[in-house]
Amino acid sequence: MSQAGFWNDQELAQKTTREISELKRIIKRWQSVRDSHEDAVVLLELVEESEDEELQAELASSVEQLEKEIDRLELESLLSGEYDASNAIVAIHPGAGGTEAQDWAAMLWRMYTRWAEDRGYSVELLDYQAGDEAGIKDVTLLVKGPYAYGYLRSEKGVHRLVRISPFDSSGRRHTSFSSVEVMPEIEDDLSVQINPEDLRIDTYRSSGAGGQHVNKTESAVRITHLPTGIVVQCQSERSQHSNKDAAMKILRARLKERQLAEQRAKLESIKGEQQEIAWGSQIRSYVFCPYTLVKDHRTNAEVGNVEAVMDGYLDPFIEAYLKMKR
Repeated sequence: MSQAGFWNDQELAQKTTREISELKRIIKRWQSVRDSHEDAVVLLELVEESEDEELQAELASSVEQLEKEIDRLELESLLSGEYDASNAIVAIHPGAGGTEAQDWAAMLWRMYTRWAEDRGYSVELLDYQAGDEAGIKDVTLLVKGPYAYGYLRSEKGVHRLVRISPFDSSGRRHTSFSSVEVMPEIEDDLSVQINPEDLRIDTYRSSGAGGQHVNKTESAVRITHLPTGIVVQCQSERSQHSNKDAAMKILRARLKERQLAEQRAKLESIKGEQQEIAWGSQIRSYVFCPYTLVKDHRTNAEVGNVEAVMDGYLDPFIEAYLKMKR
């Protein structure tokens, strides 16, 4: 058997294993919904017989939870992409504007963290660079949970903020931009092959948070993929080995994203894949002043409670995006 044939067989086996595992997970969740529905029916019968207030409250709570789970399963049915069920790597980059833009990037970081925690997902910090005065210069997160990438891929693009700046002593209104990059976590995808000879690995002293240790040793790692020019770095961990592992995780994701973009380019002309982080390129606007509104410019989905959105209430935008792409 040729080496190419071997890799194809390996890829097929891995894909089949992932699909079987995912199907088992989906079946288990639907079985759980069925069981919850049967329990609710029994409660309803008891309430009709006794009219007990405690049973009525228990029934109302059970129905509310059941509706939420069904809504979530219906939304997941829209996620059919090859990597939609994967974990997500999210990188947030402030646009021009110094402290104002860096603070906006930090607000987005908090928003996505709150969204993930509300869904029961875990968030791992892969890379972090603090801002000069406030906020962040860059942050890269790993969001772990079922369909994390499928949901969060709707967030890829430029996000615009309009508010009265807390950093302006004159109290003027400012507009800031940050870009969000979303990639699937790639673990065992044999279509992404990295030759060690194609890598240039540099180490340096971390400038981020982490105490005196990271500043005394060259624990931070920067990896350059020479064939593509892609550069990734990580300095959030205390050990050089851990930072290298995290950087390689980001590199694999970016190489896969590049591969997927090349595949899409064969089918259609990709416009604005790398947009300028400025006016006219935003996918969503967050307005704090003179009124409060969050509007997605792709789907026209709107939420008037901007504080709720900043606390992680993103489902209306995610759902509208997935339905648009269906």
